[in-house]
Amino acid sequence: MIIFNSIDCLAEYNVYDSSQFGGYTPLKWNIDALREKQHEIARKVTLTNHLPEWNLLRTVGGADVSFNRFSKIGFAAIVVLSLPDLQVIETSSVEQRLELPYIPGYLAFREWPFIHQCLKNLSIRPQALICDGHGIAHPRRAGLASHVGVEEDIITIGCAKSVFVGEYMEPDSQRGSISNLILKEEKIGEVVRTKNNVKPLFISPGHKIDFHTATQLILSLCRRYRLPEPIREAHALVNRIRIEHICRVE
Repeated sequence: MIIFNSIDCLAEYNVYDSSQFGGYTPLKWNIDALREKQHEIARKVTLTNHLPEWNLLRTVGGADVSFNRFSKIGFAAIVVLSLPDLQVIETSSVEQRLELPYIPGYLAFREWPFIHQCLKNLSIRPQALICDGHGIAHPRRAGLASHVGVEEDIITIGCAKSVFVGEYMEPDSQRGSISNLILKEEKIGEVVRTKNNVKPLFISPGHKIDFHTATQLILSLCRRYRLPEPIREAHALVNRIRIEHICRVE
């Protein structure tokens, strides 16, 4: 597991008041700069599908980030799986002390540096990366998956367990049932039942993929459970390293 400085990834953004920066002093975010950066990300997002044909798709990754509620330490993991057998072929994890506050709608600035470092440490770059979060299903169309996709130039999908913005009709109870997630009369995602009679997932393109392909890929990766296997594996790994950290410091 790699320990790194998450601030390095954000330095070029100029999104914080540098007079507040020093060591682990909490940053004073420049919200206007954050918002403008998100508009820039959104302008660069493409919903044109770049995923190869199914028979040429060999790897897919899942990314998850976790923070201890009463700690300043953050953790992240990416798990790369082979296709079509969904075997884990590589993992990458990081931990870092973090002082950046959680600001609703700006989660990517908190989590992207961790995912960036995980990707950097991989020897096998997945052909597509599924992020535990939203893509364009975001007030400024720049959720975590879109942010990661644009910054890392990688195909990304947002896969969230709950809605952040938008309205939808509940899809039918059968696996594969889909309804549209709508914000201000614009489609921003799909609400997808991945298992019979369980809560749906909220799927949105992050970058370089369209709605239909994103949803079909997620469904193909949900073999036995509600969540797609790459996210399940990443979630299990990040929780494991978080628990190991707690045991070390106690």
